Amino acid sequence: MSTIEASPEVGHDEHGHDHDHPPFLAHHFDTPEQQFDSGKLGIWLFLVTEVLFFSGMFCAYAIFRALRPEVFEGCSQFLNTKLGAINTGVLLFSSLTMAWAVRCSQLEQHKGLVGTLAATLSCAMIFLGVKAIEYSHKWAMGLLPAGLFFYDPNNPHPTDHPNYLLFICIPFLIALAGVVIWLVLSLLTANRFHIAIAMPLTVVCLCFFVGVGLGAFLESGEESAEHLDGHADSDGLAGAAIVQSAESNAIAENAAAVAASGAMVPVDESVLEILSTDPTNSGVASGLSALEQQTAAAGTSTITGDGEVLGGITTTEVDVLTPTTAGVFFSIYYCMTGIHAIHILAGIGVLVWLLVRAVRRDFNRQYFGPVDYVGLYWHLVDLIWIYLFPLLYLIR
Repeated sequence: MSTIEASPEVGHDEHGHDHDHPPFLAHHFDTPEQQFDSGKLGIWLFLVTEVLFFSGMFCAYAIFRALRPEVFEGCSQFLNTKLGAINTGVLLFSSLTMAWAVRCSQLEQHKGLVGTLAATLSCAMIFLGVKAIEYSHKWAMGLLPAGLFFYDPNNPHPTDHPNYLLFICIPFLIALAGVVIWLVLSLLTANRFHIAIAMPLTVVCLCFFVGVGLGAFLESGEESAEHLDGHADSDGLAGAAIVQSAESNAIAENAAAVAASGAMVPVDESVLEILSTDPTNSGVASGLSALEQQTAAAGTSTITGDGEVLGGITTTEVDVLTPTTAGVFFSIYYCMTGIHAIHILAGIGVLVWLLVRAVRRDFNRQYFGPVDYVGLYWHLVDLIWIYLFPLLYLIR
């Protein structure tokens, strides 16, 4: 239900033109309420298409995880949960400031609207700064999508690769320099309108580097040894391999004890009878040995080509750090988080547009639709991250 007050009926001249037509009311709408409801319907239809778009990626994630759960479990160890948690908190706070901005626009609190929009933009830039640290760290290690994956456990931080963080920061450095120059020129010319825009945008651009610093501080707390070799001790991941279960270990130990003691497993009585009557029959002895191996393998054991029993299949380590295995996980990771980051960038662009209009005081009690529409979009972007964070970072 819209809270917009209907404007009084306006007259029309003989040519069909409106008299006293509000400047914010489009010519093809009769009332501000009609305009607001039409825009609300349009943004909801757009958000439905966004949900369908992201649903395809979530389905791909579910299918690949069901097919290779050990790959997702092993590769998720390389994701920094602290960085993901910080970004989750930042986006949740940005949803609060965005909802606050909608309320300020309804109450014609222009300064509050500018401040809340700037706060939402600052949170978005902090999110991107933390994500820049996360991406650059993985790129330097070679944890890339399939086809580009070159991670080497013996050399997790190769020195012959460029500093990816610098390349990510260059566009934001250029944006910060441009906004600072704009602010200085506005101060020199005493242009209050430009100053009111450039000043909060300067803070917004600086917040990206606040996010970079915060991400670098948190990332430095977890050394590469903890990410790589430390998983074998803390998370049971020996070189990013499948974990041995306690029950499987017990089975393997019992099988080894039986093999060491030379005890024989129960076999067919006819074979034992033949062997007892003719112990020199080497063929029957070979058959008995084969039967023993089959019995040992009945518990899903792994047997080499020369007949050696290695133990249960569930205890055999499987390397998941290969381009065809880990590359699939990181392909899904970069696809889902990268497209989400693109939506963050698109939201930043629209929020800047709203900030300019808020400084111009375009919004009032009858016209606040654009702020409300962008708020709905921003809440959806935040909601998608609420799903991405546990699926990629927490579920192990």
